[in-house]
Amino acid sequence: MKNRLKTQESNRCFLSAGHLQPYLDSFTGELSNKGYKVLTINSYYNSVAHLAIWLKKKHVAIENIDNTVLDKFEKHKCHCPGGRKGCSISSKYADRARRFVEYLFHQGIISSEINLSDTEKKELHIVEKFKTSLQNRGLSDRTIATYEYSICKLLPILGNDTRNYSAKKIRQTICDIAKKSSCCELKKLTTALRVYLRFLTVENLCHPDLDAAVPTVAEWKLSSLPKYITEEEVNKVIASCNIHSPQGMRDRAIILLLSCLGLRAGDVSNMKIDDINWSESTIRVCGKGRRESRLPLLQEVGDALLTYLEKGRPPATIDKLFLCLNAPYRAFLNSSSISSVVRLALTRADIQHPPFRGANLLRHSAATNMLRKGATLETISAMLRHRSLDMTGYYAKVDVPRLIQIAQPWPEGAPC
Repeated sequence: MKNRLKTQESNRCFLSAGHLQPYLDSFTGELSNKGYKVLTINSYYNSVAHLAIWLKKKHVAIENIDNTVLDKFEKHKCHCPGGRKGCSISSKYADRARRFVEYLFHQGIISSEINLSDTEKKELHIVEKFKTSLQNRGLSDRTIATYEYSICKLLPILGNDTRNYSAKKIRQTICDIAKKSSCCELKKLTTALRVYLRFLTVENLCHPDLDAAVPTVAEWKLSSLPKYITEEEVNKVIASCNIHSPQGMRDRAIILLLSCLGLRAGDVSNMKIDDINWSESTIRVCGKGRRESRLPLLQEVGDALLTYLEKGRPPATIDKLFLCLNAPYRAFLNSSSISSVVRLALTRADIQHPPFRGANLLRHSAATNMLRKGATLETISAMLRHRSLDMTGYYAKVDVPRLIQIAQPWPEGAPC
């Protein structure tokens, strides 16, 4: 793998994008934000860099790129630098360059609209329309990105002709991809595919009820026990933060939000400074489905946030509450950064063999410890912002003293 990456880097020395480099950087950045894999992004980079070299040889300026120029690029006998074999390039290779030039058109860099291949144009159109429908339903940006990534992964296998989708083809696609996917990833793929097929049905682009043909990943609802640590261990995690350093101030505020208010990692990473209402001692949380809630700002949590804002937060004009401490100052990229804070705190606190090391560990621990102190399921449900009380009932499994009171004696000697 290392040798292959070295080869790609050495090829890039020959494949210099030249005057297209600034636009190529922003284009590949957009691909990365959409969830494209590194190898796919490298393929786009190489195609566009090859186009830049060819344009330089032919003395074609950026503003003069049009369909005719791209057709000549696709058909040219290639003797350009790089690691390609043969003198011709494939249609797929050329389509990557076309997609980049279309990006330039939408950015206003060139004035001629580019004709993508019919297959790629149809794929882009349907996926973009699918994303718009998800936005209209109020789904979060992260959920939309996850669905888009999953569908883009499935489309090369399913094909772009949605009229030819059948129950057999859908089942076979999932069965094939299940052989090389984890259970967690497979669940995301099947969920996204069901949503996508329902969208196609509404748009009259496929046969109805095909979402029922998507196989279900074996999982028994609420069958597992909550994964948590004790209240003493939570206190050790909080105390492990060095309150005399900016990082410690930030990490302590994050951990208190997770352990005292039961917030999700995404709630914390997306939190803004304006979400804190100091006069009313409340904090606004935008959770799943873009639902807004106001939670009480506990004294300990408020003190930690105030200390971080006054002494630990970098002087940056960014509306997000929590920032990376190394320059350039920026907000956390996603919720996994919050889980990293928890993982490091668990290591510092020397918590031996925690059930898992993500941010949800503190959320589960907060609910479990509240239940053991006598809080009702309704109270815990309100704090965790569950839509259904059944979900909160998941935590009742660890309330052993109350379970003992309702447990029935084993009917010894009862006939089978």
